[in-house]
Amino acid sequence: MTKASSHDEAGRLAALRRLDVLDTAPEEQFEKIVGLVRAVLGVPIATVTLVDAHRQWFKARHGMPVSETPRSTSFCTHTVAARAPLMIADATLDSRVSDSPLVVGKPFIRAYLGVPLMTPDGHAVGALCAIDTTPRTFSSAQIEVLAGFARLVVDELELRQVAVTDQLTGCLSRRGFLAAVDSEIERCRRYDRSASLAILDVDHFKRVNDTFGHAAGDAVLRQLVLRCTTTLRPVDLVGRLGGEEFAILLPETGQDAATLTIERLRACIAGVSFEIGTAAALSVTASFGLTRFVSGDRPDGWLERADGALYAAKRGGRNRVNIANYASTPAAA
Repeated sequence: MTKASSHDEAGRLAALRRLDVLDTAPEEQFEKIVGLVRAVLGVPIATVTLVDAHRQWFKARHGMPVSETPRSTSFCTHTVAARAPLMIADATLDSRVSDSPLVVGKPFIRAYLGVPLMTPDGHAVGALCAIDTTPRTFSSAQIEVLAGFARLVVDELELRQVAVTDQLTGCLSRRGFLAAVDSEIERCRRYDRSASLAILDVDHFKRVNDTFGHAAGDAVLRQLVLRCTTTLRPVDLVGRLGGEEFAILLPETGQDAATLTIERLRACIAGVSFEIGTAAALSVTASFGLTRFVSGDRPDGWLERADGALYAAKRGGRNRVNIANYASTPAAA
């Protein structure tokens, strides 16, 4: 697997989104790890920190009075940039963080040790942090201990993915995609951002299975997801809702840009043959329903509106993109 570049911020953020952990509830396994960090390193504060585009968010925290802070004033953004353990013996003397609200105010951070949380493909998505309220240094042995705990955090993050990944295609499962939709809606509401959602269905997929067999159908679905992931941006998410129906989440994308993106994907699917066996290939098309996020949307309503647009596309002749009519109730499936 190709390792990530230290300058690949888009790839790093995509890796963080794939973990689908931001803004989730506390989980016992991460709480145990920060508890162990406090006990073993003798610090009053320990956190599992994830660094998003504009903030650091604590998946687990002991002794930290806030759940997130701006990235611009965070310690962990420097650990992520370094992609290596970072120790600050006295934060009041370090110009990178001396004016941080967490230094000049509660909890009055003085000493900091952070180890990056490195995904298997080489992205630093956050840091495991040991923090003291008095100046101190950490020994090489203590740094290695924290690095061991950081590897445990990454292992737990990866284990969370097993249940949210579709085993056939490698994209998000229905459960994983719906969780991502929940998180995206929360982000859009909190920061007044845009997003769009598309649902696609492979046209006449039953005919593929009936004519060429289920192995051929599976090959089509795997290649379909590959076409999606290579055509879309790293931050866009693809999920399998069931059978031959998939959904695409486009963060930071209004309706006009989303329409161009999904139309490009539709053309890509229709324009390239799908390999279904030795020297065998067939043409496949897909129909799409597209809708933007509207203030007040809930996950089920957003999906229903995209689903209604999808069925309108299929009724309209298939192999097309249909945009939701916001003034009407989505058509029944």
